[in-house]
Amino acid sequence: MTKLASLTRPWAPFSYAFLDASARRELRRRMLKAIAIPGYQVPYASREVPIARGWGTGGLQVTLTLLRPGLRVKVIDQGADDSVNAVNLRRFMERMADVAETTDTLAADLVQSRHRIPEERLGAGQILVLQVPDPEPLRGVEPDMSIARIMHGDADYGRMWLMLYEQIVRSGRITQGAAYPALVHGRYVMTPSPIPRWDVEKLHMAQHLTFLSAGREKRLHAVPPYTRVEPLVFDDVPYAVEDHAGLTCERSGVKGFFMNEIPRDDGSSGHELSDSDFAIKQIDQSHGEPVTIGDTWYKNGKLVR
Repeated sequence: MTKLASLTRPWAPFSYAFLDASARRELRRRMLKAIAIPGYQVPYASREVPIARGWGTGGLQVTLTLLRPGLRVKVIDQGADDSVNAVNLRRFMERMADVAETTDTLAADLVQSRHRIPEERLGAGQILVLQVPDPEPLRGVEPDMSIARIMHGDADYGRMWLMLYEQIVRSGRITQGAAYPALVHGRYVMTPSPIPRWDVEKLHMAQHLTFLSAGREKRLHAVPPYTRVEPLVFDDVPYAVEDHAGLTCERSGVKGFFMNEIPRDDGSSGHELSDSDFAIKQIDQSHGEPVTIGDTWYKNGKLVR
């Protein structure tokens, strides 16, 4: 006779990686659909996690679903590994899933990020999870989401082009900074989270898999490896990124990468590399320490394919 004890597991305060089995199963199915239809917003039942909505709940749920023991995880917040948000998320993952922490982009199996893509190229087999506050690129031109869904189904993105044209007429250039709209696989327009324009083209034909998840909006989308991601541009107005090529990092002395502006007490400002781990690698290398620096998306402020 089968005993009840043989059909149950020992009591534990939490499931592995916090989410219960049904939640992970549902998310995996949604993530597979997102991979199958690049750029398409897939709805999912966003669960409660021990951080507030708007602080990365969507990215955290995707990451928790992907975790397994021994996985090496890197978490960054606007390029920094040591911000409060990044440290707390990384600590939570380590406690809930027995994963290894790392700040090295090259060593990470999974990178969860808020608002930045690392300067070093991600390779095949690595996964990037971007936290997204608002996944809907049409919200600024069509507030009714039921109509926006129809527009996506019809590939009706004329209002997006009109918005960009109006910016050119008013300002002489496209002023859209973060969350620049991009066409994925020639079909769906997505908003690639509030990453700067500098990072958008890093998703084009990349070797890694990218998930973009919005917990508050209960939607996720994906960019599979080797998928076209093309920013919306006019033929006579080329896509332009932030002009950081001539800026020098005060800590590392490096030029040609995305910088943070640091205000000084006298009213002036300096600049530091936004990617904190990349800056540390450059400093260590300048001191003669053995360090491995991977290939970068940009060289001298220009994107290299």
